[in-house]
Amino acid sequence: MVRWVQTAFAGLAVMGCTLAGCASSPEASWAVFPLQRRVPHDGLAVVSQPDGFGLHLFLETDTRDPAVCKPRWFVDAARLFNGNGTAPFSAGLAPRSEFFEAVQRDSVLTALQDELKALCADRAPKARWQWVQPPTKASEVVPVALPALEQEDLLTDPAEELKREEALLNPSQ
Repeated sequence: MVRWVQTAFAGLAVMGCTLAGCASSPEASWAVFPLQRRVPHDGLAVVSQPDGFGLHLFLETDTRDPAVCKPRWFVDAARLFNGNGTAPFSAGLAPRSEFFEAVQRDSVLTALQDELKALCADRAPKARWQWVQPPTKASEVVPVALPALEQEDLLTDPAEELKREEALLNPSQ
């Protein structure tokens, strides 16, 4: 009787584990490869989750100083789909926490350095390459400062423009 109970319990445990998905859960491949956005070297795919999901990192350079080219970090990566397949693509946003996790891996850092160095060579061939570590937590993120809009950059109010057009077309009124 005791032997039958042990066998039945072992069978139930195996069946429960299989149903719960603990038999062999798929793991991330952590494949890292260039995935172009618009020009060569401006994107990097990181397969950080099972089934080919991961991050599509957007790579940019900081060339404000003409003598130096360095990375400009954007921590808001796109969600990568089909990263283990033949036609990977991205859409939407991935959580920043995934970016911070990915950039702590040596394989990702090495690929980032290679791609960003090549991107700098294309964009500023005479500038000196300078590596800057990516942020690894939210408190290290520095927002990109964009130039302020000047008056000549602003659009005209559509209602005012319509009045001007009508005045030009109907000068007698």
